[in-house]
Amino acid sequence: MRGNAAAGASGAASGTDFSQALKSALDQVNSAQTKARELDTQFQMGNPAVSLEETVLASQSASLGFQTLVSTRNRLVAAYNEIMNMQV
Repeated sequence: MRGNAAAGASGAASGTDFSQALKSALDQVNSAQTKARELDTQFQMGNPAVSLEETVLASQSASLGFQTLVSTRNRLVAAYNEIMNMQV
């Protein structure tokens, strides 16, 4: 019985870790998109310190991060729907 209590406590702790990891991923994607937007603006304004390659790379990185985040969200929603449709 003690093992189950310990497993429940660690499950609650990992739930907090998951939400923190999700928030961290959201923050990273937001930061990447903001950086890409700023580089794009600077490049369009003719800033010689910003290269086309750097701008495209930042834009692609932000796009990939966003696609990964959307894919993760879709899988979470599908898992939630599957759990909710289970018969008890």
